[in-house]
Amino acid sequence: MNLAGGVLTAVRSSALSGDEPPVTIPRDPAREAARRELSKQMYHENDPSLVQRALDAVWRWIGKLFDSASGATPGGAVGLLVVILAVLAVGAALWWRLGTPRRQPASAAPLFEDGPRSAAEHRSAAEAHAAQGHWNPAVQERMRAIVRALEERALLDARPGRTADEAVAEAGRALPSHTDELRAAAGHFDDVTYGGRDASEQSYRRIAELDHDLERARPVLTSSAHSTAHHTSQGAAE
Repeated sequence: MNLAGGVLTAVRSSALSGDEPPVTIPRDPAREAARRELSKQMYHENDPSLVQRALDAVWRWIGKLFDSASGATPGGAVGLLVVILAVLAVGAALWWRLGTPRRQPASAAPLFEDGPRSAAEHRSAAEAHAAQGHWNPAVQERMRAIVRALEERALLDARPGRTADEAVAEAGRALPSHTDELRAAAGHFDDVTYGGRDASEQSYRRIAELDHDLERARPVLTSSAHSTAHHTSQGAAE
């Protein structure tokens, strides 16, 4: 509705009819009168809400952004859609392969979290978990059995707070032919304990086989290992 135009038309009609002398209304007051008229609620009952206007503005911005991107992509909108689908597919593949990202600890936790137990006790606990198909605790207990057995044979110092990586690094000096298997076992332990990965029956069987092999393995006595064995024998004699 153009109220200003209506007012001016009424003035012209009145002037032409000759009933009354023409009244001249300046443009600015006429515009102000029209503004006040149009500001009434009756003219805005069907206007979109503030939220709807905001959403419309966002969608217009997204549409402009999409148009700009499709214009810069070979193949236009179809090419952009292909690129987006490819990125989503790569992201899904990485998520499936690596799993949910987890925050890694600042430093590895000790290998033995509870009180001291013998290698036989750790092996028994590992076999109990394996019998139930609980491969994560089975791997953890079998790795602890390996390290405890090396301590019992005086190939490692019985040191609280040792991590799995530290243990295999020290054990590899006395058992160099099993260094790779020890590192792989420590890697499985770390993946399960700190990395949020799930162990498999195959990984547990490999660690259990390593445990059996180490029981029969003859160590290479380096100076440090020899010193440890010497002090242990002296302590036993005393």
